[in-house]
Amino acid sequence: MGLTEWAYALSESLLAEPLPRRWAHSLGVAERARSLSPILGHDAGLLEAAAVLHDIGYSPAIAATGFHPLDGARFLRGREGADERVVRLVAHHSCALLEAEERGLRQDLEGEFELERSDLVDALLYCDMTTTPDGTQTTSTERVDEIVQRYGPDTIVGRFIQRAAPEIHAAAKRVGERIADLSVRDQPR
Repeated sequence: MGLTEWAYALSESLLAEPLPRRWAHSLGVAERARSLSPILGHDAGLLEAAAVLHDIGYSPAIAATGFHPLDGARFLRGREGADERVVRLVAHHSCALLEAEERGLRQDLEGEFELERSDLVDALLYCDMTTTPDGTQTTSTERVDEIVQRYGPDTIVGRFIQRAAPEIHAAAKRVGERIADLSVRDQPR
């Protein structure tokens, strides 16, 4: 079984039944990741695997700290079939260091998991923050607004996402520019 097939099966086993909406979101994020394959080259499968796994830390079967990036990465670490780069992407997805700081877990996250390459971090951030909770496409602005509204502006998640918004939008712009640059290069002359 390849990495992406393994990732889909594991994510489905942890999310589909207990958290069907989170599963739908994860499938949508993975679909967005597949759409980026022209700019990712040989890392396309790696990003798709991380995308479908990025929220497994919400699963009641593995949630320990209540901070899903850390719980998901800890679960994946050392698991047969897990790629260390996927684990790092799950650990640090969508500005996780800022939320870890809000939760008093930044040292744990930084100490246990190195950051992955910035272009892949951007790509996963883009995929997550341009996908609704139901798995459909949206803009990063609409997604940030939806998260603030859902959790409330004064909650841990609300505060974190508002602090992260500039980086979320910047990453979405960087990925959008990479897609546009590739499209321009592919145009007949």
